[in-house]
Amino acid sequence: MGLLEARETAAQVRVEELREEAKRVLAELAEAEAVLERRAIARMELAEALAAPEPTAEPPPEAAPAVARAPVAGSVVPHWQEGLTVEALSPDYQRLVGVLEAEAGGTGLRAGALAGRLGLEVVPAKVEGVRSKVKRLVERGWLAEERPGVFTPRRAAG
Repeated sequence: MGLLEARETAAQVRVEELREEAKRVLAELAEAEAVLERRAIARMELAEALAAPEPTAEPPPEAAPAVARAPVAGSVVPHWQEGLTVEALSPDYQRLVGVLEAEAGGTGLRAGALAGRLGLEVVPAKVEGVRSKVKRLVERGWLAEERPGVFTPRRAAG
């Protein structure tokens, strides 16, 4: 019985030694993988930089005014810029801008009032959907939010 206990103890010691060795090897492996990843990224970045055409002394041609393609529902709201018309927006966003331009009367409208004027049921889910859209229009420069929660048409520069 003593002989078996001695062998078991020796096996436990060996297992612990191997575990420690495995931890050390795994740590070295992780460090080596990180170095490899950094070097691969550096190589790809260098290849991209070398493949890019050399910049010319000429300035790029003036950007043509943005021409709106037919927007589709769910399309991205572009940032407003000079020459861009409301037709660049999807139909839902066009309706929001149109209602604010027609009915705001200079005082602005809240999301709930907008939802009602759009013919939507004035329930939290619909109001929050409208609020999300008008906030996006404000962020992109199509509308203004002069007071918190009150949306107005964008003021013309001048």
